[in-house]
Amino acid sequence: MDLSGLPAIAIALLACLAGLVATAIWTDVRSRRIPNWLCGANAVLGLCYSGVAAQAPGGPWPAVGFAALHIVAALIVTMGLFAVGAIGAGDAKYYASMAAWLPIQQALGLVVSVSLAGLILVVIFLAVRLPGRAHRDKTKKTDFDKLPYGVAIGLGGLAAVLMA
Repeated sequence: MDLSGLPAIAIALLACLAGLVATAIWTDVRSRRIPNWLCGANAVLGLCYSGVAAQAPGGPWPAVGFAALHIVAALIVTMGLFAVGAIGAGDAKYYASMAAWLPIQQALGLVVSVSLAGLILVVIFLAVRLPGRAHRDKTKKTDFDKLPYGVAIGLGGLAAVLMA
């Protein structure tokens, strides 16, 4: 990735994204929760980045509009997945906030990047969890039986933004 063409503020926003991703990963692994404030901050900073990094002839507003459209589309899809129990509400909001960093034209790139990170996460999760499950009471379910998918959303989203 070549950052030389980006303004300094865009690079600072990317550094903020890395910090927010690290925080989300920490909270998701530690407590299986992604705080609302983190999703909100991520979305706002993503929209700012979309405007600052835009190099379109129409200026920053079309880029911000396409990023906002990506947020709405991502939120509709992920809340549908939450409604059927496929993902948690925090993961749905976090994915939508990651969509703010990319215009809707790059939605497929975000989906693929997060999916690949999710595949790696599942393999690691199963490799770590399966041996330990043999010695646990299988009737007791805890939050730590759930996959912390925010890890995949954060790392995959960061990769998608850096590759865009």
